[in-house]
Amino acid sequence: MNVATTSTAAQGAVFDDVEVGQDIPSLVKGPMTTAHIMRWSAAMENWHRIHYDWQYATGNDGLPDVLVNGSWKQHVVIQLVTDWAGDTGWAWKIAFQFRGMNIPGDTLTAWGRVTDKAERGRWGLVDLEIGLRNQKGEESTPGTARVVLPRRGGPPVPYPFDPAALDAP
Repeated sequence: MNVATTSTAAQGAVFDDVEVGQDIPSLVKGPMTTAHIMRWSAAMENWHRIHYDWQYATGNDGLPDVLVNGSWKQHVVIQLVTDWAGDTGWAWKIAFQFRGMNIPGDTLTAWGRVTDKAERGRWGLVDLEIGLRNQKGEESTPGTARVVLPRRGGPPVPYPFDPAALDAP
């Protein structure tokens, strides 16, 4: 499948270049290690033992291993969308669900696909299906996103973004 066109990494996607069905550039992380998971836990001050204590995670909770933090997975799918939107776009809405576990050894790929687009005022709205898959192709974090993008020759999306601007002349 074609990858949606971007002008530059910093500028981001332009509404006119986006087509329904296009994939946005993916983001690959891993393979994950226990050290990665523990560093994120420490940074977030998430001291739940399922993220660093293998014996507790597997013995007490019956998990397959220590688990990648949900907040880390959230960060990765948001990074995927904001990287694609770039400095001139706005990741307006992002929703996802934690449906599967990720463990050390997993290589995780955040992915997105354009599902709809519509012109609104001076900008364009783009809907995405997004997710996070492991190296086996198993989806653990499916979701959706709505991005506001500039139109070719138009103004950048204002920061901070006010949805009322979509209906302004």
